[in-house]
Order: sequence, then structure tokens, then C-alpha cells
Amino acid sequence: MKIVLDAMGGDVGPSVNVEGAVEAVNEWDIEVILTGDQKQIENELQKFSYDKKRIVVVNCTEVIENSDKPSTAIRKKKDSSLVVGFEMIKEKRADAIISAGNTGALLAGGLFIIGRIKGVKRPALAVPFPTPKGLSLLVDAGANVDCKAQHLYEFALMGSLYMEFVAQLSKPKVCLVNVGAEKEKGNELTKEVYQILSSSNLYFEGNIEARDIPSGYADVVVCDGFTGNIILKLFEGVAHTFSDGLKSAVLSDWKSKLGGLLLKPAFRSFKKQFDYTEHGGVPFLGVNGLVIKAHGSSNSKAIKNAIKQAQITHEALLINKIKDRISEMTDNGNGIEGENI
Repeated sequence: MKIVLDAMGGDVGPSVNVEGAVEAVNEWDIEVILTGDQKQIENELQKFSYDKKRIVVVNCTEVIENSDKPSTAIRKKKDSSLVVGFEMIKEKRADAIISAGNTGALLAGGLFIIGRIKGVKRPALAVPFPTPKGLSLLVDAGANVDCKAQHLYEFALMGSLYMEFVAQLSKPKVCLVNVGAEKEKGNELTKEVYQILSSSNLYFEGNIEARDIPSGYADVVVCDGFTGNIILKLFEGVAHTFSDGLKSAVLSDWKSKLGGLLLKPAFRSFKKQFDYTEHGGVPFLGVNGLVIKAHGSSNSKAIKNAIKQAQITHEALLINKIKDRISEMTDNGNGIEGENI
């Protein structure tokens, strides 16, 4: 498998991307193509030992910054590390692309250069998050702030296929984010989506309120990107606040310190469960190629695990599964907008 890694993406730049790539090729049977400033990348590569045949550097003279307008940057910065990587995916010279850089540019490149899967109107950002039962998937987590009912159905469909074939979960339960569990609750959008999901062949379990999302009741949590991004950021904020508060309480006096020392292994295990670096990256579902978004503040461990996620998703043939399901629905005369699909 060949994976393109945008070496210039992220808050830190080439150092963590290069280190993560080296760790990945030293552990797994993959090849990594690093796109970006060749001099900077090679200076970082000199610090490590690795199979020189499995990491290739492609020089690029431009970088898409976080401050750049996504669509404009994709059109104008043709020799950027991101655009060059997308062209490799389009030309089938690589199997996946990963970037910790500009999220909007990553989505714009996926749409304008690679293109959408036929039949999918809106690609979505799918974010796995930990629960007491394992992992659930939040989709959309921010790619589409304004949505129609049909878009949310697509998110549910693609999220279900991800959990079935990548997470190896049989019959994933789908729930729709709403202000109440009753089907009559919500705005016009959620009411319409409820009807579509109820008449589909997905394992739809109805509405879910925000307080029940962390429980893991739903395997696939569906909402528009505006709501999903708020949920995601709230999760992050609560986790940080809880962690800081717990640390302060443990260090408050000698008795608490002693108890904290005894509980340190349990705390470490709990923290690992909620550590985003363990998952590395999240996919844009609906793009006709494997596009993985890594966190902007990713360290080398997160980049390494993003590469692993790309490998797992590629081997699960997720994009083909989405294509096949949509094609099957069209061939049956229902279309992606039909009922009983």
C-alpha cells in the first residue's frame, strides 16, 4: 500500500510527520510518499533509521496554510504538498492521502480533484469517539454546516458501512441527534430525516439526546456538521476540564497524592481510552478516494496511527463498499433517495 502524507501539514510541520512516517514503515508493510519541501524533509529523515526504499520524498514549492481560503488555495497553489498529493490519488499512483493541515482545503481537494462517489451529494467527516462499549462514530463532524434531509441519510448510510467493514461491527445501530427521544420532537429537518431513516434498511434506533451520546447506545450518531462539530468540541472541552480538575484534586494534599499514586495505572488506562493520538486520523466519507484528516496538533504517534487507520480502511475496501451499496440501490430502481433501501 502506498500512502501520501502531506509533510507540511499541521501545527508543527515536517518534524512530527516525518517521524510518524518512519515509525509506520518500520512497523507495517507500507510505503509512504512525503510531499513538501524536500530539503526540510530530508533533514528530518537523516535523524532516523529506516528502509530507504519505503519512503519517497516528492518536492513541492508551495504550502497551503490554515489561513488560506480552501477553494482558492486548491485552485491556485498547484505545486502545494496537498494538491500534489491529491493528484497522485486521482492518477492511482497512491492509495490514500493523510494531512494534519487545513481541513477545508482537504475537503475541497477531495471534491475538486478526486471527486465524489457517484450518487453521494455531500461527503462527511466521520469521527470515532470512545464510549464504555467501545467506539461510536459521529458523522457529520463539521464538513457540512447546512444540510438537507437526504444528506443526513447519506451520512447514516456511509457511517453504517464504516462501522460494519472497518470497525467489524455487525448491524451497527444508527441514531439521529435530536432534542428529544420522541419521533415528533425536533425541527423540520430532523422530522424529515426520521421518516427517511425509519423507512430504510439501516438499523435505525430513533432519536438520541446529547446526554446519551457518550453512553455508546448508538454505534453511528448522525447529525448535520454544525451540530456535530459542537458536539465534538464539547467532548474535547469536557475531557480537558475533567482531566485538569482530577489532577488538581489528586495533588491537593499528601493523602490525595498517595491515593493518586495507587490509582495511577487505572488513570493511565482511562486517559489512553480518550487519547485522540490512539486513533490518529478520521476519514472523509463520500470522496472517491481515501482521504484521512489528522488533528492539527498531532504528534508523531498520532501521525503513525493515522497511517494505520488508512491501511485498515483501505484493506476493508470501504470506498468500494459504499459504491456497491449505492449502485445496488440505483439498479433496484429505488435510487439513493428512495424508500426501503
